[in-house]
Amino acid sequence: MISQIKKSSWLQDIRRRELVLGVAAGTAFFGLILYLFYESLFPAPILFPVWILYMKEWAEDMAGKKEMEFRLQFRDCIQTMSAALKAGYSAENSIRETRKDLESMYGKDTRIMKELDIMIRQLHVNIPTAQILDDFSQRAVQEDVRDFVNVFSTAKKSGGDSIGVIRNAVKIISEKIDTEKEIQTILASKKFEFQIMCVIPFGIILYMKLTFGEFLEVLYENTAGNLIMTVCLILYITAYKMGKKLIQIEI
Repeated sequence: MISQIKKSSWLQDIRRRELVLGVAAGTAFFGLILYLFYESLFPAPILFPVWILYMKEWAEDMAGKKEMEFRLQFRDCIQTMSAALKAGYSAENSIRETRKDLESMYGKDTRIMKELDIMIRQLHVNIPTAQILDDFSQRAVQEDVRDFVNVFSTAKKSGGDSIGVIRNAVKIISEKIDTEKEIQTILASKKFEFQIMCVIPFGIILYMKLTFGEFLEVLYENTAGNLIMTVCLILYITAYKMGKKLIQIEI
């Protein structure tokens, strides 16, 4: 799993609308827990860490999605840059050409376009290409970016068939990204099944409350019932955390 430091670097890519929807979903989920497990708002202050846990999980998932989106954008970026270098462009002009070519593919608000805009502004003030790419690597904090920048800088310093070395690195990095994308696609069905399994317990309790509410009243009207529902909630959260780890695969 991506480290917490790495994850935090992708939180900046979460849009305001996505954040609002995430908070709304977390609040609705928290309210559903209070209704189904306690039928009261009084436990809310005690159970507030559950809301925090949900938002933490949501932020981690969104950070992972944003990183994967960026990696696909980065793959297209380095492939375009490699083609420009092969066509005879200098390193500086290959960055400019890459910006032009990707403009029709990605919007201005995407992470890769923002990074290319920063690099072009740095080119305008005559900052060396190696430093520009190194700055890019430090901002992105991503393994694929770091590997490409290291290969690019080393190839340019050593001379020889630098373009061939860069193209080979681009091929390897692109294949790695494509392979992980394929794995994520294969796992998508399992993740969907896991999400359905997570919803089923809530569906069962809700169904019982709506159809046979009198049988569940004993769980809401005394301390023993509240304790039983609390234990059930703890077991549910534990099972969720274990299931989440089982469906996560990192290359």
